[in-house]
Amino acid sequence: MFQFDTLSMIFIALILLGVIPNLFYSSGYLPHIDRKVHYLLHYFAFIGSMLGVVVSANALMFLFFWELMSLTSWQLILTEVKDKNTISAARFYFLMTHFGFIFLLLFFLIVTNGNLDVGFAEMKNIASGFMYPTVLFFFLVLGFLSKAGAVPLHVWLPYAHPAAPSPVSALMSGVMLKVAIYGMFRFLFDVLYPWPLEWGIVILVIGSLSSIIGVLYALSEHDIKALLANHSIENIGIILIGFGMGMIFDSLNLKVLSTFSFIAALFHTFNHMSFKSLLFMGAGSVLHQTHTKNIEKYGGLIKTMPITALTFLLASISISALPPSNGFLSEWMIFQSMLGSSHIDNMPLKLAIPFAVFALAVTGGLAIACFVKAYGITFLGLHRSTNAKHAHEVNFLMTAGMILMSLVVISLMLFTPFYIGWFDEALAGLGKVSVYAKIFPSGIWNMHSVSVHGGIVSPLVLLASLTGVTALLMFGYKAMKVKERVHNTWGCGYKTGAKTQYSATGFAGPIRRFFNWLYKPDEHFTKQTIAGHQSKFSDSYYEVHVKPLFETSLYTSVAKAANFISYWVYRLAHFEQIRYTAMIFNLMLLVLFSYRIFSHEFSWATFALESVIMMISIKVFIIGDKK
Repeated sequence: MFQFDTLSMIFIALILLGVIPNLFYSSGYLPHIDRKVHYLLHYFAFIGSMLGVVVSANALMFLFFWELMSLTSWQLILTEVKDKNTISAARFYFLMTHFGFIFLLLFFLIVTNGNLDVGFAEMKNIASGFMYPTVLFFFLVLGFLSKAGAVPLHVWLPYAHPAAPSPVSALMSGVMLKVAIYGMFRFLFDVLYPWPLEWGIVILVIGSLSSIIGVLYALSEHDIKALLANHSIENIGIILIGFGMGMIFDSLNLKVLSTFSFIAALFHTFNHMSFKSLLFMGAGSVLHQTHTKNIEKYGGLIKTMPITALTFLLASISISALPPSNGFLSEWMIFQSMLGSSHIDNMPLKLAIPFAVFALAVTGGLAIACFVKAYGITFLGLHRSTNAKHAHEVNFLMTAGMILMSLVVISLMLFTPFYIGWFDEALAGLGKVSVYAKIFPSGIWNMHSVSVHGGIVSPLVLLASLTGVTALLMFGYKAMKVKERVHNTWGCGYKTGAKTQYSATGFAGPIRRFFNWLYKPDEHFTKQTIAGHQSKFSDSYYEVHVKPLFETSLYTSVAKAANFISYWVYRLAHFEQIRYTAMIFNLMLLVLFSYRIFSHEFSWATFALESVIMMISIKVFIIGDKK
């Protein structure tokens, strides 16, 4: 019923590292929640369900805890129902999570022959005899990646995370998404192994698209929680890039590179849990004090919320992959795994891997730009609203939660060798070769790539160097008694104030215009004129709304097609008897004409004549005259 192997223990540790600081933060946040009993009941059930998923040893228990995780998180989103947007977001999440559940159920029904009590080893025996293993693979992809939020199944994240209470947002983004990654590890290794090369390429391409699309939409967001939700899509993409490279190397029998890539994916899974949980806690604290999620209404909060500002800065550095942070180390490993593929002579890989390298490089640059915007507009400069001006630091429990999660982020940077050794042990338990000795051949000070011409990074040395240089500069500043000079900021002749500061919209403007083909923004500009003079105005307002590409092109189109089909099904249900007879007659004509086309020599003249006959018959006997 339950199992506690190394892989399960790793994800139990991930869940606990995300949950324990969240318990402190949630306790401090609780007085501001009206439905406390509802919240606490589903909060602890949600935590228990995630733990249940990662220790389940058969399909029945896995599906039970998976569904419990979905239902409790759905109810947590509905904790604070203040407007229709919250209900709409919860409904969207409910539909998407059960869309994935259908495919997981189909997967388990096939690999268990309908007996959901069987263990993973027996599932592997049944799956090995299934004629269409790629169908099983896509069931897993649709089932787990709809929960993880990978493109194109990501559309629920920017709605659900902002609608949920901030502690829940931290748990959903930081922890719940990683339970889906656990499912990918568990069932691809335990049930569907070995894999064909094409499966790895699919995961790699999905990861590449998720990373670049996630960060692009994050950059255009001004809702701080929606911005962070889009960055979850980006980081799930980065994890999948490492995962896909591991599958590719394994298919090519490059076992050392494969283990290295999987370790990188696991390491980034932990890193994303830590810094994304901390970011959502910081965003929740700011939201709690300013009563708005709009970044444009913040500003100057570093003066009144110093602990929140400091912890948010630490998480921003990590998610931006700036050295020597833990985010930098895991992304460095993923880059090294892709660069280690240069000797592979395979045309699909020569297209897919350079695209992934490009996507990850662009993602890194845009992530830095996005968090310069998020941190700078939120915490620096002048207050942009009255609420921001009167904000103060959150209570002790919320602050304690952020500090504890900061320690988790720092531990992942300082104790990287320990974590990598643990991940290496887990992968060895899954049948992979151990590479720890190759990554740290000369001790923990230098971290090596395992490829032939791989790089070397010294995170602890780099950290010590940066700390030493900073301390030296501060000592010199104090010793030389540098005088501070205070002057008013030059505002090009205008009086400086909150409205003359750089805005989030203005900061993202150049990048947004470059990617206009993707954003297709809806722009609004209004101004209050003086005495009817268009060239003179006392106030102006510029607003940009970006609707996600996949939502408009894929989901809206599917909804329209479903409505169209349902309309015609309704029409069919109300046809008269003569029209049913006509439909049967036209179906017989279609079958006879199709048989002649495929069984005898094709003739364009006959095909045209038969098509005209079919259209006339449909028009006269079925559609009839318009009333």
